[in-house]
Amino acid sequence: QVQFVESGGGLVQPGGSLRLSCAASGSFFSLYAMAWYRQTPGKQRELVATISSRRITTYADSVKGRFTISRDNTKNTVYLEMNNLEPEDTAVYYCNQEPGRYLDWGQGTQVTVSS
Repeated sequence: QVQFVESGGGLVQPGGSLRLSCAASGSFFSLYAMAWYRQTPGKQRELVATISSRRITTYADSVKGRFTISRDNTKNTVYLEMNNLEPEDTAVYYCNQEPGRYLDWGQGTQVTVSS
């Protein structure tokens, strides 16, 4: 059973940066498209970015130009580099496979952007 372990969140001031990591267990990681999602209390989980097995990336309009998704298949890990963070980016961030192919969700990592 595949498990996802997210890390790298924290408290950062507006304009700051963070790098999130997501380690995936199980085999065949390199074959699947992966994604980062985020969720705030009372709202539905939101798709932030995706990366295909061939490293083709897509981004939500709200993060385009500020966030970068990448993957290291030798480490079964997907990353989210977040720059120029805004208070609206405050959320719990999760990784999983691409929409429609969800596996069990991990615990997520909290990102708080505040001065």
